[in-house]
Order: sequence, then structure tokens, then C-alpha cells
Amino acid sequence: MPEPTKKDDQSNGKPGVWSLGEGQGPEDLDKSIDTPPLSTLLIERPQGGSVDLGADIHFIAKVEAKDLLRKPTVKWFKGKWMDLASKTGKHLQLKETFDRLTKIHTFEMHIIKAKENYGGNYRCEVNYKDKFDSCSFDLEVKGRVILDPVIVLSNVSEGQEDAGELDFSGLLKHREHKQEDVPEVDVWEILKNARPDEYEKIAFTYGITDLRGLLKRLKKTKKVEKKSEAFAKKLDAAYQVDKGGKIRFMVDLADPTVELKWYKNGQEIRSTPKYIFEHKGTQRIMVINNCSMLDDAAYSVAAGDEKCTTELFVKELPVKIVKTIEAVKTTVNERIELECEVSEEGAQVKWMKNGVEVPTGVRSRYRVKVEGTKHTLVIDDASKDDTGVYSIMATGGTSEANAGCLWVPVKPLKIFQDLQDITLKLGEPLKMHCEIFPGNVPGRWYRNGQLIQQLRLCWFHRNHRLEVEATSLHDSGDYTFVLEGYSQSLSAKVHIIDPPRVHLETLNFPDNTVTIVAGNKLRLEIPISGEPAPRVVWMKGERVLFQRLHMLSSVSGFGNQVILESGHRVHAETYGDHTSLTIEVTEREDSGNYKIVLQNEAGEDTGSVKVKVVDIPDPPEAPLVPVVGGDWCSMTWDPPIYDGSSPILGYFVERKKKQSSRWMRLNFDLIKETTFEPKKMIEGVPYEVRVFAVNAIGVSKASEPSKAFVPLAVTSEPTMLVVDDVTDDTVTMKWRPPDTIGAAGLDGYLVEYCVEGTDEWIPANKGLTEKTKYTITGLPTNAKILVRVKAVNAAGCSTPRTIQHSILVKEVIEPPKIRIPRHLKQTYTRRVGEAVNLVVPFLGKPRPKVSWLKEGQPIDPTHVSIRNTECDSIIFIRKAERSHSGKYELTVQVENHTDTAILDIQIVDLPGPPQAVTIEEVWGENVALDWSPPKDIGNSPISGYTIQKADKKTMEWYTCVEHYHRTCITISDLVIGNEYFFRIYAENMCGLSESATQTKDCALIVKEGTARLRTPEYIDHDFKEPPRFTQPLINTFAVAGYNATLNCSVRANPRPKVIWMKNKIAIIDDPRYRMFSNQGVCTLEVRKPNPYDGGLYACKAVNDLGEDQVECRLEVKGDIKPQKPGNVSWKTCL
Repeated sequence: MPEPTKKDDQSNGKPGVWSLGEGQGPEDLDKSIDTPPLSTLLIERPQGGSVDLGADIHFIAKVEAKDLLRKPTVKWFKGKWMDLASKTGKHLQLKETFDRLTKIHTFEMHIIKAKENYGGNYRCEVNYKDKFDSCSFDLEVKGRVILDPVIVLSNVSEGQEDAGELDFSGLLKHREHKQEDVPEVDVWEILKNARPDEYEKIAFTYGITDLRGLLKRLKKTKKVEKKSEAFAKKLDAAYQVDKGGKIRFMVDLADPTVELKWYKNGQEIRSTPKYIFEHKGTQRIMVINNCSMLDDAAYSVAAGDEKCTTELFVKELPVKIVKTIEAVKTTVNERIELECEVSEEGAQVKWMKNGVEVPTGVRSRYRVKVEGTKHTLVIDDASKDDTGVYSIMATGGTSEANAGCLWVPVKPLKIFQDLQDITLKLGEPLKMHCEIFPGNVPGRWYRNGQLIQQLRLCWFHRNHRLEVEATSLHDSGDYTFVLEGYSQSLSAKVHIIDPPRVHLETLNFPDNTVTIVAGNKLRLEIPISGEPAPRVVWMKGERVLFQRLHMLSSVSGFGNQVILESGHRVHAETYGDHTSLTIEVTEREDSGNYKIVLQNEAGEDTGSVKVKVVDIPDPPEAPLVPVVGGDWCSMTWDPPIYDGSSPILGYFVERKKKQSSRWMRLNFDLIKETTFEPKKMIEGVPYEVRVFAVNAIGVSKASEPSKAFVPLAVTSEPTMLVVDDVTDDTVTMKWRPPDTIGAAGLDGYLVEYCVEGTDEWIPANKGLTEKTKYTITGLPTNAKILVRVKAVNAAGCSTPRTIQHSILVKEVIEPPKIRIPRHLKQTYTRRVGEAVNLVVPFLGKPRPKVSWLKEGQPIDPTHVSIRNTECDSIIFIRKAERSHSGKYELTVQVENHTDTAILDIQIVDLPGPPQAVTIEEVWGENVALDWSPPKDIGNSPISGYTIQKADKKTMEWYTCVEHYHRTCITISDLVIGNEYFFRIYAENMCGLSESATQTKDCALIVKEGTARLRTPEYIDHDFKEPPRFTQPLINTFAVAGYNATLNCSVRANPRPKVIWMKNKIAIIDDPRYRMFSNQGVCTLEVRKPNPYDGGLYACKAVNDLGEDQVECRLEVKGDIKPQKPGNVSWKTCL
């Protein structure tokens, strides 16, 4: 258990207060602290510091995340157990950040407006899987207020207002001293009845300075435990177990159904092979197996809202010596091994010589071997100085042994023939010989300090020999011959040389070729041999990559031409038995033949390895699109220049709309050829295509996109190709546009002709013509030709439309025929002063002669302008007068053939005033007026009259009746006693007459009784009549796409119901038709008709007295699509 942390500073004269942490009882005060082993996670630790009262301070901890797979867990503590994560608020903030460049986690603790109770010891703990690190630091708050215990006692109840801060901050607020009687409090009784985690709070509250002594006294007293509602038997206060042993924690529950959780240092324990949970009735047992020092901690168990705690202490057993050291007696230059066994593996022991610790460092003559519980001290090449008393010390005891060197009397040694240094090739026999005196003493041969036993050794009197039939590399070394009992020795060197060899046969590569994918790491390990170690040179082609010298200053054959190179990506390494070439990231340029050259003093050897770096191929060049169709195209491309050292398996093709960024793959099976036809494209939309090359390694990058192309289709062939006109040297053809034009539009037409009997088609027009009519000129008379027309757009020429029969180039007489427009078949009416412009088309070949007559007389060209063309005649009057009214006769003549048409032109004007307006009779409030029609009706029927009255006094005129049709009227509701004048205007289609006719006399309205007028009796006229159409319907021709109207007029009283019918079916609520009726004029408007709207139309009027019906036929010509305004002529309208 950790020692309590003392929170006061005795040097400042402040009362000492001890902080125990949560859950620490008085019985734990004397226990030592066992800190678990730490691993280095923190690269920057928080440092302690001081802060003024009310100021801010922050602490920083940094953890390097380079070797961590996830974020480590960091906790901040105050004292021993107080986790500050639950205390964050306005005075404490915890922050964490991560720098992706340096891969460092930064954890910060900010203390804001520090209070006097924030001082003390803090701890930062870092956990990551099985790694743990911790750091403690102190915070000193300067300018603390020394509190009077009496003041603190009076404010205990007010200390909770700052809950949620670092500590019991509310208990230490400085308050003004109140002169009140403080009740006596028995702190001893409070401590006896309080939980251990409340001791620190009680010490702060009541100003206890010697809390440790008070708790030791409390420990000796018997504490009356309050009966628990959840536990029938709680955990003991503490448990102890030997290291490596097993411990059982057991509680007995009052309610076996309550949920139970075990905790270690506040962290919940899960079931593992180390932690085993058992249930026996109401008993709950936790078993901890193989206890280690990490298990030394505080444990608690929670049942519902209740909790009991305990401490586990792991005791480390002393290490005992099981087998002691045995005494050893040996001779000089012998190997000494002192062995000893202890009771535990991994135990730390010390070797002593004569009471002094034996140095066992790297440069020491003494070496220590540890095998399990066995510890061995090894002394190589013992001397007399090694004599002494050796001992081993462990925590459980000490073992000693005496080790001495054997002393042998030494005779004078004479050397007649010393050992000689020898250099041999590998496999040659080795013979070493020496001759010494005395000759009756045996000796020992050593090689590199090791005793030689298995070789052939000869000893005859003074001659000592060592023979090896076939030398190996192991026979090379320093040889020593030592006579027994003598410290003097004979030495020589044997040098075994072996020509270098490159062992490529051990590689399992066919033809010594290594294949690797670009981007991967290549490591070539080539076994080599040779003694001494050969000089290794790596070459690629004729270029030296790396060379390695092994104890050679210069090698023949290379001289000063060797170029040393080194790099991080490509580097070579040479070891004792092999050399390696490493390419960290292979590139395609690394392909080639690599040559290894070995040289030493015994010879030279070379080897060659071929490296083949395979990669994805280069992208092909941008594809070409030579042919484009309506929804397809034909594309070609060239194979990539570099195939990645692997054959091209095929290609992938992608396309996209030019304005889009989304590519769509067109094939899922590889294309073997370098051509492809994408299909199902949208006509008129720009596209781009690109290609991917594929080999066994993968797919290349995409090629550059092709130039944008637009799928366009040629139009369909022109329609309705007919002969329009033929002369002695010209043929005029006309046709209709193609039915299908497409997104490419229509640029124009190409007209070609072929003379019958030949196969040569001659273009008739040099450039395209946009019109649907063309005249072929320069033809021979009486020749027969065939004509065809092609529609041309950006996609090309369409299929030609050829006329079925040959055309004879000879003018044909066509009788004239006048085609009077529909609006001229009736009387053509215009007002005086308006312009008259009439176009009358006609047919006839050759060009007809045109003549005009008015009322049988020639037309005066000064008043009427006439202009004639090949197909129509135009009559134009700039400013019409009434004298221009009349019947105009048009005569068209072609040789002996004539055709005549009459046009009725009516020029109308305002009518004159009515005649002879008289007052016929005055009675009561009524006046009867009578008048005659005007003499001048303005060349238009009178449509009505307007009657006005005026009081004689004011002579202000007021309209009584408008649009009155009769020539007599009775004006009623006149004011009695007034005198009235009356005037009348005549009205026709041009409007009211310019002047009115006024009554000469005035009418006096007298009071009743002043005059008696006998009122005649009139019989009411019956105005009822059945429907009767005064203007029938007329057969009409309409052009598709242009509105057409059908008009008729009906007379009936009462007002009839008008029904329109098409093909004897009533037209009801059809949005294509609009019906109007105004003053008996009935109109049906057909909106944008098509050929299907043609048929028999009828108008039916019905009232109570009968019914009447008129019919006409409507014919709609042309397609639904309207032509351009510039291409519409009178022939199209007809």
C-alpha cells in the first residue's frame, strides 16, 4: 500500500493534514508501497509547479504513438485515488490533441482560478494494452488562507455550494468570523462511525493535525460494524499471498439475486483464466491464480449500491541455495566452472571472491552462465591468481567453495626446433613439428585456446607432431603446444586459404533469372565461399554497383577503375557465407544482368544473375476515332511502348460524356485487338474514350482521352421527290424534307442527275441548297435523265431519293388554272383609305398571259397597280377609295387555253345621316319618332341607329338607344314639363355617321289631365321563328400546325342552342376546339390541326320551334411540323 501523502508544509506553520485516498483504512497505514514495473510511454512528463491563489496553471504530458495501434488511456489523479475525470467543470479542464505529422498525443490538465485546497500531489497514469507508465508531480498554491478550526466548523453546512470541483473546496472558503457559540463535537466518535474514505474530509473539517496517531489509536479499538443489507459476510480488511500462489476472495450475499461486480483499483474485473468466479449458494468467490507483484492492489466488490473493499499483499519468497558450490583443484591454464543451484528461476545472485564481488563485465575474465535455476561461474585459462574462496549470495543464504591452483615444480625447458607458421590450401595435409627438452614430459596441443583431442598427435622422445590428412577451414588458427607443468608454450599460425566460389546452384531460379513485381522489395542472397574472405564486387552490365573489401588493400584486375556507389534504395551487404543485394523499392530500370565478382589471394570467381522487374504496362497512346455513327463509333489505338516485361493480355475501354467526370467501362472481358466499336451512345452528345492496357501484373494507368467526338447519324432520304417543271433545257424538281433528321440537323441538299444509258451521276448544284426545290439547267433537249436528291449534314450524305421514271427534257403545255385563295372567294371588304394587296396564284405552262378587267373595262394603271409573275398576279391599291369597289375579272391564258376568276372588292365608308326625323306623337311620358334611312349608306348595309335626346333648357345630349335596327321608335320615361329635341345617327360596319339629323320641333311633355290622347290599340307582333342559317359553312382547306376557323350565321327567336359536330359526333369539352357565338355568328376554331382533324363538320341550331343544320368538309394538308416562315408559299397553303 502507498504511504499517505502529507499535505501541509510544516515550515510555513500550517496545520498538518494527511490525505489517505478513497477506501483506505487505518490498518493499512504501515504497509509498504509496491509499484508495478513501468514501461516508457511518456516522452514528456508533467512537471510540478506553484501558482498564485486565483491564477491559472496547466500541466502537459506527451505520448509518442509511432508504435501504438490506438490511442492510449490517460488518467489524472489527485492524491492516491481521486480520479479527476469526474471533477471537470469551471475550475478543471482536461484536453487531448494528436499531431499527425509527429504522431504525438498531447494530454493537458488546466486548473482555472486555483483555490487554496488545490495544492498537493497529483499523478498522471498512461495505459496501453500491457504497457503502463506513471508520473507524479506537486502543485503548490501560494497565498493560502490559514483557517481557524472554529471558523471551519461554523461553515461546514455551507461547503457544498461548489460541488463538482477538484476537492472539498467549499469547506475551505474564507468567511468572516462570527461570534457564535460553537457546539462541542466529539471527533473521536465521528471517526469511529465513519467510513475510511471519509477520514480525510473529517480531518479537513475539524482541523486534525495528527491524523496518523489518531488512526493508530482507532485501530486498537473495536469498531462496531453496521449491519449490511447486501452482504451477510464482507471481505476481510486485507489478504496476503505468496508470489506465484493462489488467493480466494469470498463474500456471502444476503440477497443472492443481486448483481455483483468485482473491481481492481477501480477497474472492473472480467472473467479470464487468471481471474475465476465461482457461485456456491449465496457465496460469491473470486480466485486469482499465479499471483504476481502486479496483483498487489486494492480490490472491491459492489452488490447493488453497497460496496466493500480489501487489500491484497503479494509476498515475495526468499531465494534459497539448493545445491552448494563444490571445491575445485586444478592446474594453470585449465578451465574452471563453479556451479550452484537456487530455488527460483530468474533469481538475482552475486558471486564473491574472498568477500569481494567478482566483476563479470564484457572485458572480465569471469563469465556467468544461467540455465534455469543453475548458475555457473566460468574462468577460462586459470592462473595462480585465481586461487581463493568463492561464494554466491542470494536472499535466502550464502554458499562458499575453495578453488585453488595446482603448483608443479618447473624444470629448465630447451627448444631445439620451434613451431613454424604454415600457409596451406584447403584440403592439403597439415604437419606441425617441434623438438624440445626434456623429452619425457607429455604436452597438450591447443587451437585458438581449445584443447585438441581428435587429431592425430605423435610424441616420440623430444619430438612432438600434429598431423591433419585433409585440412578444412576449421583447421586455420593459432596453434599452441604446452608441456605439462610448464608455463612456457610454443605457438605458430596456420593459414588455410580457399579460392572464392559463387554458389548459384543453390538458388531455385530457372536460368538464374529472378522475376519480381515493381514496387516490391528485392533481396538476393548469394552463397559464397573463400578463405580469406573474398572481396565482393556487384556489377550491373559494365557498371560497378558495390564492392566490399575483406582484409584486402588492392586486388589485381580492378585497380583504380572501381567506382564505389551507395544509396538508400539499392545497397549490398556481405557476410561470412553469403552476399546480398537489396533493392528497397524495385523499379523497371532495375532489370538487367547483375554480375558478382569474388577475389582473394587464392583466386577469383564470378557469377551472373538476371533480374527481371515486371510492372504494369505504360498507358497506350490516346485512341483515335476515325468513324462516327448515329449511336456508335469505331476507335483504334497503338499498344503501349512498354509492356511491363509481361505480355499484354488485353485492353479495357471506357467512355464518358465530355461535360461529365464519370467514366463508364464498356467491356468486362478483355479486348485482344486494338480496335473497338462502342455502341449505345446518345446522338448529338460529345463523348471521349480512353484505353487501359492489362498484363499479368495489373491494369495500366488510363491513356489520354481521345479528341471529343459527337455521334451523328445521317438523315433519312428526302421524301416526295416529284417533277415540278420541265422546259427545253431545264428540269425543276421539288421534294419534302426527310422524315428523320437527327441531332446533326440538316445542312442542305445535293441534287444529281444521270443521263439515261450511262452510270455517271453528275452533281447539278456546286454547293448545297437549303431549299426543297431546285432547277437543273443546261440539259440537252429531248434527253432523258434520272434525278436523285441526297440530304447532307455533318454526318454525311443520306441515302439518295431517286425519281422512279426518267424525265424527258421537253417543255409540256399545262392548261392554266387560277387558284383563288379562300378569303377572296367572298366579297373582299376594306375601308376607305386602307391599302389593298391581293395575291392570286395560278398554274400554267409555259408562262401564262395575265389580264385584268373591272366591270368589263380595262383597269386604269394610275389608280390600281398590277404586278404579274410566273405563278401569281398581285393587285395593289395604296389608298382605297369608294370608286375602287366593283367586280374585278382575272383572265389567265396559255396559248388557246384560258381560265377566268372574278374578285368582288367592296370599299366601305361612314354612312350619311338619316333623313326626315319627325315627332309622330307625344303622350304621357312618351314620344314616338320616325325617320328614313340615309341616302348614302357608305357602300355598306346600315347595321343600326343611335338615338339621343336633349333638354331644351341645357341642350346637353344623352344617348337613349344604341344599335337600333328599325326606323321608328318610342322614347319613354321622359320628365313631365320638359321640352325635348331628338337627333339620330346612322351606323354601318365603319361606325357612326359623321353628323346626325335633328328634329325641327321639340316635344313638350305635359301633365296628366291637360290633354287627353286616345291611345290606339296595337296587336303585338310575334317575333318567334325557328332556326334558319343565313350564311352556311364553306368547305375549307387548312395547313397542318396553323389554326383554322369555320364560320356560319343563324337567325332564330328564342335564342337557339348551337351544337358543333365532327363526323356526326358532338364536340364536347375538347381542348383542341374553341366555339364562339356573337349576335348569331357562330365560329368553330380548330387549334393547330393535323391530318387526323380533317373530316365532315356540322353546325346544328335547336330551339323550341325547330332546328336547322349546315355542313362542310375540312381538309388538313401537310405534316404536323410547321415549315420555316421563309419556305411558306401560297402553294403550301393550298
